[in-house]
Amino acid sequence: MTNGTTPAREHEAYRAIEHELGVLFRRARALSAEMARRVHPELEPAAYGLLIGMYDRARSRPSDLAEYFGVGKATISRQVKVLEQLGLIERRPDPDDGRAHLLVLTDEGRRRLETARTARQQRFHAMLATWPAEDVRMLGRMLARFNDLTESKMDRL
Repeated sequence: MTNGTTPAREHEAYRAIEHELGVLFRRARALSAEMARRVHPELEPAAYGLLIGMYDRARSRPSDLAEYFGVGKATISRQVKVLEQLGLIERRPDPDDGRAHLLVLTDEGRRRLETARTARQQRFHAMLATWPAEDVRMLGRMLARFNDLTESKMDRL
């Protein structure tokens, strides 16, 4: 026994977390697909995630984005090509390295992304409107705590 719980009950708690995270991840993928379409009808969900990463990081080298997302450079290159073709990002020379370039959102890309993010935030607000404000804050804290934990664990794998 640990902390007054039986091993079977503890195991069930972990199974419940695994199940609920699976549901959350499936719904998050569906939401990403919907948000991608809001940004541009031809935008793939994976490229939407890349666009969010670029928005959060302001300017990035493709190799830095590949490392950040844990994907190969070829994957980033394919997604960057699509984002450029859609007019959502552009390449700019890296002032610190004349051989390299930085990826930045275009004004149109930033506008479209901000419009989609605002819609997503309004959706979350509507979904959680019946919850007490403290519950919403607690959910935010717990998700941040979980994300911090998974990030630190991933660094050690």
